[in-house]
Amino acid sequence: MKPPAPQLIAAAVLSLALTACGTSVQGAPPSAAPDSLAGTAITVYNAQHEELTQEWADEFQAKTGVTVTLRHGSDSELANQIVQEGNASPADVFLTENSPAMSLVENAGLFTGVDADTLAQVPAGYRPSTDKWTGIAARSTVLVYNPSTLPDTELPESLLDLSDASWKGRWAASPGGADFQAIMSALLQLKGTAATEEWLAGMKANYTPYQGNSAVMRAVNAGEIPAGLIYHYYWFIDQAGTKENSANAKLHFFGKKDPGAFVSVSGGGVLAAGKNQAAAQAFLAFITSKDGQDVLRTGTSMEYPVASGVPANPALPALDTLVAPSVDPATLNGTEVISLMTAAGLL
Repeated sequence: MKPPAPQLIAAAVLSLALTACGTSVQGAPPSAAPDSLAGTAITVYNAQHEELTQEWADEFQAKTGVTVTLRHGSDSELANQIVQEGNASPADVFLTENSPAMSLVENAGLFTGVDADTLAQVPAGYRPSTDKWTGIAARSTVLVYNPSTLPDTELPESLLDLSDASWKGRWAASPGGADFQAIMSALLQLKGTAATEEWLAGMKANYTPYQGNSAVMRAVNAGEIPAGLIYHYYWFIDQAGTKENSANAKLHFFGKKDPGAFVSVSGGGVLAAGKNQAAAQAFLAFITSKDGQDVLRTGTSMEYPVASGVPANPALPALDTLVAPSVDPATLNGTEVISLMTAAGLL
């Protein structure tokens, strides 16, 4: 889990940062590497959890003989880096935590299409209608709350309730992060500009800012603030470990297709200018295959599998029980959301 990143970083600084954190994946020798792929290499710009993508890369290399180099960063950092680099980008594949960064690269015309067989592994609800990239994982919006300061009987019925004056000083968020901005992108798509502006004004009056979703959860757990808006996996990861940052907290799933029940789709796409198209497409095909999605089911990221019929980790409520609103990931406009949040004094 990475701390929120600045929205725009100079290309030169980003290039140095990416070069410094790039690592070649060293996996076992390929067991049955196809002649067409063995010995080739791809570069993946990775904004997903580093441990998760490392496991994907290790297993893919062992299966195919393709060397995978990972360059880590945040959604906004890497999306802007790819756009700045354009057709000169060394990236073959881009992986994100949230959809708006994928839309930024797609709108710049830098993705090629995803192979039809790969798309067939992912239900339509978890990939963009444009088919220029695909969903690879998902996370649910939730309200984390402390029942000692916010009884179950007082939980909000809707995300929209949090802009009401009755919630002043009673909830927290991390507005500078890509996670929260993705949630706001869904609100914008579902309710429109005027309603989003009104809600953000109410948020500004009511909420308490923290730096990062983990900090929000810790504050709720410690009783500093009654509730906070985060993604589900922060709580489930802590629950699977020491519980030191979640023992006093519970999760409220809004459901009912409310904007607060938004499920954010993590994306994967192949860059049109990439030098190794076949290997890049094969990497996406693997991630969305049963073997690739099993990494989500059995691993430690606590994110949702979205492809190949793989169920979630047993600790999570089933994805199809969340009653999330229907949102085409291709329509999420992160650029407009940043403008609206800046105008509201949140950024």
